[in-house]
Amino acid sequence: MTVRPRRLVPQDRPHDRWMVSYVDVLTILLIFFLSVAANKFKKPELQLPEPKPTPLAQVEQKLKAEDLILKLEPRGLTISLPQAILFSPGDDKIHAAALPTLEKIATAIRDVPNQVNLAGYADASPIHSTRFRNNWDLAAARSLRLMELLTRKYDLDESRFSVSSFGSNDPKNTNDTADGRASNRRVEILLLTEPAPNPQ
Repeated sequence: MTVRPRRLVPQDRPHDRWMVSYVDVLTILLIFFLSVAANKFKKPELQLPEPKPTPLAQVEQKLKAEDLILKLEPRGLTISLPQAILFSPGDDKIHAAALPTLEKIATAIRDVPNQVNLAGYADASPIHSTRFRNNWDLAAARSLRLMELLTRKYDLDESRFSVSSFGSNDPKNTNDTADGRASNRRVEILLLTEPAPNPQ
């Protein structure tokens, strides 16, 4: 009787089993290095920085806590000060009680280089005074007093300032009521958008 040698099938060859593990390791290493390379050359995500507030917006933020009437618009930041805060009726002398508020305004204005316009406004009631001919003169005098205070007491540069008077010609509200007339009597500090010119 002839006995033929038994043929080994692949699964019966123990010496081939290590190749399975070797291929697995190579696959894992390949995936690892490809992942590292992909992360290395990956473009960083663009992070858009938050826009920095404009100088006038920064001034507005500083003064919001002072309960002032503020209006930020393309021409600049307007700070409206009612006459009752600053002056007695028919007078251009600034109240001492207004100085803490004016000091905070001066400090905020000092931090930016913008031009400043001080504009006086009055109501339509005729004025009876030996010092002022009419409401236009009174409104102009109040603007000048405020400029003198800001430049002399708080050392703001006088070259940054301009002064104007509208008298009763640009009312903010109706002149037919006491409240309306009170809101029309004011001085507005306009911090203009453009910076002040450099002195020659």
